[in-house]
Amino acid sequence: MSFIVIIPARLASTRLPNKPLADLGGKPMVVRVAEQAVLSGASRVIVATDHEDIRAACAAHGVEACMTRSDHPSGTDRIAEVARTLNLPMDAVVVNLQGDEPLIDPSLLSACAAQIGATVPMATCAHPLHDMADAFNPNVVKVVLDKHNRALYFSRATIPWHRDGFAQSRDTVPAGYVPLRHIGLYAYSNAFLQAYPQLEASPLEGIEALEQLRVLWHGHAIAVHVTESAPAAGVDTPEDLARVQAHYQAA
Repeated sequence: MSFIVIIPARLASTRLPNKPLADLGGKPMVVRVAEQAVLSGASRVIVATDHEDIRAACAAHGVEACMTRSDHPSGTDRIAEVARTLNLPMDAVVVNLQGDEPLIDPSLLSACAAQIGATVPMATCAHPLHDMADAFNPNVVKVVLDKHNRALYFSRATIPWHRDGFAQSRDTVPAGYVPLRHIGLYAYSNAFLQAYPQLEASPLEGIEALEQLRVLWHGHAIAVHVTESAPAAGVDTPEDLARVQAHYQAA
């Protein structure tokens, strides 16, 4: 499948200022993310940014970048603008890769893109959880699937709830119970990407603070690629940055 990766990257960050330009082994983080995206087999990799410093850093390393408005409420809106600016075909498949995922497995991008079809306008990924602390952690988003590996629901709650197993203990994983953790990687048909920002916000997303629930609330399918292992963590904090910098220093 042919697909395009667009990487939204804003310079502003509350916890980690100038995060996209953080040095990772001699290159800015956003460039490292783009390099991983190239390894996925994408036909094109584009950084979507509202800041000239990020555009200049990309240009210095041969990475395509597209300037966007600065007032987008989400990365999805930002990449939708880029797709319109570049006049991408409506049947193009666009992968939304966050600009703070320099260690992302490239095969995950292609696997996510491959889920898009005539009746499936959006896709994402998940992996099994084996630690009950994660299953009960509201910061770890869970997803339940139907028999076609399409999302039934996303939640910060522990879903599905193992009635009998949790009645006995919440410290160990009940036999046969495999909750799935959602991975924040998305693919869309461009037609749906353009329609998505126009969808009315749903009550569910307001309650859970999970934007993807808007898609399910409006009756659209989200396919979920399940990978067996958890992907490398992204960079949200100074501690995360130090961990990833150590990775590149050791490489």
